[in-house]
Amino acid sequence: MAFDHRKYVAFQPVAKKDRRWPDQVIQKAPAWCAVDLRDGNQALVKPMSVAQKQRLFDLLVKLGFKEIEIGFPAASQPDFDFCRKLIEENRIPDDVKIQVLTQARPELIERTYQALEGAKRAIVHVYNSTSTVQREQVFGQDRDGIRDIAVHGATIVRDIAARYPDTEWTFQYSPESFTGTELDFAASVIDAVNDVWRPDQGQPVIINLPATVEMATPNVFADQVEWICDNIRYREHISISLHTHNDRGCAVAAAELGVMAGADRVEGTLMGNGERTGNMDLVTMAMNLYSQGIDPTLDLSGMAEITEVVEACTEISTHPRHPYAGELVFTAFSGSHQDAIRKCLSRRKEGHAWNVAYLPIDPFDVGRRYEEVVRINSQSGKGGVAYVLERDYDITLPRWLQIEFSKVVQREAETNGGEIDSHTIHRLFEERYLKVHSDWALRSYDLHRDDNGVRAEVVVGGDAAPATLEGRGLGAVEAVSDALSRQFGVSVAVEAYDEYALGEGTNANALACIRLTANGRHCSAAALAEDTTSATLQALFSAVAQVLDGSRSESVSAEAAETV
Repeated sequence: MAFDHRKYVAFQPVAKKDRRWPDQVIQKAPAWCAVDLRDGNQALVKPMSVAQKQRLFDLLVKLGFKEIEIGFPAASQPDFDFCRKLIEENRIPDDVKIQVLTQARPELIERTYQALEGAKRAIVHVYNSTSTVQREQVFGQDRDGIRDIAVHGATIVRDIAARYPDTEWTFQYSPESFTGTELDFAASVIDAVNDVWRPDQGQPVIINLPATVEMATPNVFADQVEWICDNIRYREHISISLHTHNDRGCAVAAAELGVMAGADRVEGTLMGNGERTGNMDLVTMAMNLYSQGIDPTLDLSGMAEITEVVEACTEISTHPRHPYAGELVFTAFSGSHQDAIRKCLSRRKEGHAWNVAYLPIDPFDVGRRYEEVVRINSQSGKGGVAYVLERDYDITLPRWLQIEFSKVVQREAETNGGEIDSHTIHRLFEERYLKVHSDWALRSYDLHRDDNGVRAEVVVGGDAAPATLEGRGLGAVEAVSDALSRQFGVSVAVEAYDEYALGEGTNANALACIRLTANGRHCSAAALAEDTTSATLQALFSAVAQVLDGSRSESVSAEAAETV
C-alpha cells in the first residue's frame, strides 16, 4: 500500500500544565531579520546573481529591516564576494546589521570572519544540528558529542571576534532542528553556549529556535518556546529568535504564537520563499500586526514594488491570492461580498476606524486602488455592478434597476466568459437604458399647473419632423403619459421612477430611471439631462419606445405631426 498513514508517528506534545502564552496578546512588533539572501537564495533553482542580490538587499533596507542575513560566505564564493562588496563599497547603512551563517566548524568560522572584515556591525550566526534523528542517524553522536560541537564553535566565534575590535559583534546560536530536539537537551546546549559567550557580561547574544522542519501544530511550537524561555539561564540578557518553516502550512501562525510565548525576534523571507514549502512570510506576519493596529516597524505601503522586486530576484511568481500582496487578494467577484463592500464604503467616514466587510485592511494602505476591489464576472450581483457604475461613472441606480441591470451584465459574462471590465458595463448600460431613438428625443417641454393639475406640452423627434404632444395629469409624468395615450393609443402605467442629482464635473446634472408597463408590456429606461424633469421625461419616452415595434417607431413623428 503506497499511501499508508500507519508509517507515521504522531508528534508528542509538551507536558506543560502552566502555559501562559494563550492569554498573551501581541502589542508590539518583534525585531525582524530578513533571510531572503541566504535561506531564501539557497532554496532557488537558480541562485540569485550579484545584481539580483544587491537589488533585493536595497529593497530590504528601504522597507526598514535593521537585520539582514546576506549569505553563507564560508560555504559559497559568490556569498563571500557579495559580503565583501557590501562592506568595501559602503553599501550597508550604519543602523543595519548584516548577518552571516556558518556551521560550528573552525575553518568555516575563520573564513566567515574574513568575509566580515571591516564591517561596522555584524551578526555571526553559528549552528549545529541537535535533533534526535540527526544525532542518531546522521552524525552518530551522543548528547555530549553534540554539545561539545556547539561549545567548541561558540568558543572559536568568541575568540576570533576579539581580533576585530572595530566591529560591533553580535553572536547568534541556533540548535538546528530545534523542534525535533528534546527540550531538556536543547536547553542544556543553549546554556553551554551562553556559558562561553556570557551575555550577562555585555556580549549581545541571540538564541534562535528554528522549526527547521515544522513537525506539529503551532500551539505545540509555542509550548516549546515558552518552556525554553522558562528553563534556560541568562534569559534576561539574551534575545530569543524564531525561524519557522512552512512544512505544515503554519509558519506564520507558529511565529505569532511563538512571540506570544516570549520570543523577541523573528526571521523570515518576503513572500515566504524558502526550502521545501517555504519560510515564514515576513509580509504576511507584519501586515497581520498592522491589521490589528500595531506598528510593524516596516514600510510595506509599496506592495507592487515589493512583489516586482521579489519576483525579479527569485524568478518565482506571487500567487494571485497571496495575503496582502496577491493581485486578487482584495478582489470580490461574489455578489453578496460586493454588495457588503459597497455599502460599508459608502457609509465610512474619513478618519474613523477601518470596519469594512470582507476587507481586513484598507487596500489603499498597500498601494492598491479601490477599482481593484470589486470586479465583475458571472458570479457577481447587483451590488458589484452598481458599485462599478458609481465608482467610475458617478451613476447611482435604484435597487430595482440594480437587480434588472445585473442580469444584463451576467448574461454578457456567461456568454463571453471571464471578467467584465468597467468600460463594458458602462457600454451595456448605455445600450440597454440610455440609448435614445431619434424619433423619441425630447426637444423641449412646457408645464403649466392650474386647479386641475398639470398641463404638459412637449416636443419630441428629430430635426426633420419634430412632434408636439399635449396631455393633462396630476404631475408631469402623468400628464405626458396622458399625451402618449391620446396621440398614439399607448396605455402607460408607471411602476417606479427615481431621480438623482449628479456630481460636479459631468456633462449632465441629473439622472432619471423609470420602470413602467406600456400596452401590457414591462419596460425600463434611464436618461441623463441637465435637470431632473428633462431626464424623467426622456426616460419615459425611451421606455415607451421599447414597447413599440420598429415600424411604429419609425412613423411616430409623422403621426404626431398630422394630429397636431
